[in-house]
Amino acid sequence: VWTAEFAPDGVRVCTASDDCTAKIWDAESGECMNTLAARGHGCVFSASFSQDGMWVSTIDEDRTLKLWDAESGECIKILGCDGEVSCGEFSPSQSVS
Repeated sequence: VWTAEFAPDGVRVCTASDDCTAKIWDAESGECMNTLAARGHGCVFSASFSQDGMWVSTIDEDRTLKLWDAESGECIKILGCDGEVSCGEFSPSQSVS
């Protein structure tokens, strides 16, 4: 596991791992609520919740940023990067473009 971050509600934790997944966990029970499986190759360096907890962003070794629906686990957007990226955060406006 590379990173772990609590959701703003304190009920969930997202983790990023070198097994090509990010996971959302129930912070109290430790149960895996959702697995966000990367479609690329390599590890997931970073996973973080949006300020409202509705979205999770991941930064992957394949030089992509993926935006996920935190409830359904669906990947809704993939952005490619020209160079190496190891972490990312949501902007305060939380806009998705």
